[in-house]
Amino acid sequence: MTEAVLSNVAVLLSIGRHPVSGRARRGATDAQALEMALALRPRRLTAIHAGPAADADALRAYLGMGLERLTVLVLPDGADPVEALIAHLRRLAPSLVLTGRQAEDGEGSGMLPYLIARGLDAAMVPDVVRVGPADASDATPGKAAIVQALPRGQRRALTVSGRLVATVHPSAPPARASAFGPARRGVIEPVAVPVTVEVTADLFLSECEHRPWRPKPKLMRVKRGGSALDRLRAATESKSGKGQLLVNPTAEAGALAIYDSLVEQGMLP
Repeated sequence: MTEAVLSNVAVLLSIGRHPVSGRARRGATDAQALEMALALRPRRLTAIHAGPAADADALRAYLGMGLERLTVLVLPDGADPVEALIAHLRRLAPSLVLTGRQAEDGEGSGMLPYLIARGLDAAMVPDVVRVGPADASDATPGKAAIVQALPRGQRRALTVSGRLVATVHPSAPPARASAFGPARRGVIEPVAVPVTVEVTADLFLSECEHRPWRPKPKLMRVKRGGSALDRLRAATESKSGKGQLLVNPTAEAGALAIYDSLVEQGMLP
């Protein structure tokens, strides 16, 4: 009964974008989600992508990981994929849906897994690093064991039951390399979205300016005056924080500490 939760698995895959060259590729965390699904060896594994049919060639890297078939829900360019994915997943009725944290191209808000979980009336667990059958000593049937990533390298063990949507954390096991032969032999199956499903344009993306993502430069405080060596040392050395730890402070003491910190950093006169 425990294996029933992991017997029917669906993986949502997107087309990634290389941060340097800008070329289309497999998404990093989406590939990790597929790696996690392949490691489970479910009875039924369905890989799904929603987008224009012209982008199908960039998805062959997923087929090279060992997939025999990949379903593409054909949508117009710029269409919102949420409703089409929800309708398709309702027909498949998977017990577990795995996907990456957010897309590397397009809006990349990370909201899609949450919207799908709401549409499927399923539980949502973010930042998963491991999924497996629950402990055999657990008498409750139909459960799965999940390890969730927390800040500062911490981990949380969870036991879940029922339908589940999970996003994969970047610290999950890395994805295997994509082999050229299986990538060419794999089948990309385009599926037309039923006319009963309302396909709308993504209004947010239509009003945005599209350009490659680049990390913002960090502002450094440059010490003025003194020798060149002093200015170089002030710009490059890392200093330990000078904050103070307040345990259960009063409202007045906390507000005063925040005010003093803002004054010290020059944000307030």
